[in-house]
Amino acid sequence: MSSATELIHSIPVDPLTGAVSVPIYQTSTFVQEAPGVNRGYDYSRSNNPTRAVLEQLIAKLEKGATGLAFSSGLAAIDCVIKLLKTGDEIVAVDDIYGGAFRLFGSVYAQFGIKVTYVDTSDTQKVFDAITEKTKLIWLETPTNPTLKISDIEAIAKIAKANNCLLCVDNTFATPVLQQPLAQGADIVVHSATKYLGGHSDLIAGLLVAKDPVIGAKLKFYLNACGNILAPFDSWLTIRGIETLHLRIRQHCSTALEVANWLEQHPLIEKVYYPGLKTHPNHELAKKQAKGFGGIVSFKLKDDTEAAALEIVNNTSLFKLAESLGGIKSLISHPMNMTHKSIPAEIRRASGVADSLIRLSLGLEEAEDLINDLENTFAQVGKLKEKKKAFAEASL
Repeated sequence: MSSATELIHSIPVDPLTGAVSVPIYQTSTFVQEAPGVNRGYDYSRSNNPTRAVLEQLIAKLEKGATGLAFSSGLAAIDCVIKLLKTGDEIVAVDDIYGGAFRLFGSVYAQFGIKVTYVDTSDTQKVFDAITEKTKLIWLETPTNPTLKISDIEAIAKIAKANNCLLCVDNTFATPVLQQPLAQGADIVVHSATKYLGGHSDLIAGLLVAKDPVIGAKLKFYLNACGNILAPFDSWLTIRGIETLHLRIRQHCSTALEVANWLEQHPLIEKVYYPGLKTHPNHELAKKQAKGFGGIVSFKLKDDTEAAALEIVNNTSLFKLAESLGGIKSLISHPMNMTHKSIPAEIRRASGVADSLIRLSLGLEEAEDLINDLENTFAQVGKLKEKKKAFAEASL
C-alpha cells in the first residue's frame, strides 16, 4: 500500500456516528462514572479525543511510539529541552530558526544549559563539539533558511556512542519526504503551522518520540505545563494532513523550476536548494529524502539589506510575510524577519547574508511565479538605472 493511501485511511471513521470527518470535541471536561473512573478522558488539558487522533496520526506517519500536539512549534521545542537539567549541553545546528535560538539563549541559558552551534552538515564538526556534558544534538535538515543538509544516520550513530539524544526538526521536509526516526533519531519536532496544516490558518506544534519511555516523559511535561493544542486547531491540522502528499508533490515541483530559473539570473549570486546539482549536499539529500522540499533561498550579487528590501517589497504574487508551507507563495527577508533575534555576526557566519531572500513556493503555477520574480527584478533594475542616471546628472 502506498504511503498516501495509508495516510488517508489512518484517519479513523468516528466509531460513535460513522462520520468520515473526525469530530471536534469542543469540551473542557468529561462526565465520570465514578471518581477516577472514566472512558479514557477526564479533562481536555490531559487528553482530548480530537487531539488524540492527531497525535496518533503523526506518530504513525513518523513511525514513532508517542505523538504529542502543542500550541505552537516553539512549545514543542520547549518541551524537548525540559528533558535536560542544569549543566547539560546541546550541540545545535548553526543555521537555526531564530525562535529556537532565542529560546535556547534567552530562556534556557539562565538555567545553566549551554548550547554550542556548529555547521551540522559537516559531521566531523558535530563529533568535535561533543563533550561529556552534551546530552542533546539538535538538527534542522534542511535548515532554515540556507537549506543545509545534515546526515541524520551518521549523526545518530555519534549521538548513541556519546549517550546523547538526537532531535530533528523535520518541518521543512515533512514525513512525506523524510523520516528521521527511521534513520536513527530519537525525537522529531514539527511546526505544524507550516506544511502539515498547509493553509496558513493555524499555529501548532507536533512532536514524536521513538522510545515510549521518553514519550511518557514528554507527555508528562505537556500535561504539567499545559501547552496543548486546542480541539479545533487539532481538527484543522488533521484536515491539512489529509492532502499533505498532493501538496508536497506540487511544492517540490514548483520549487525546482523556480530554483533552476533563479540560478541563471544575472542578479543572483547563489541559489540555495538541495534539488540543484550545484548544492553541496545534493547527493546526501537524494539519499536521505524522497524529495527536496518547497523552500528556495537566494543571495543577491548586491549583498546589501537595501537590495533585498527592493525585491521583497515589490513582488505581486509572492506575499511578504512570516511563516511558510501554505498554499500561497510567500517571500521573506530572514535578516529582518525570521532571524532578526540572532546577532548579525552570528547570523552572517552561519550563512544568512544581508541580501538573503527566502521563498516559500505555494500551489500557484510555476510559470506565474517566475513571471512575478522576473517582473520584480526588471523593475528593480530600472530603478537602479534611474538612480544611477540621476546621480551622474547631479555631478
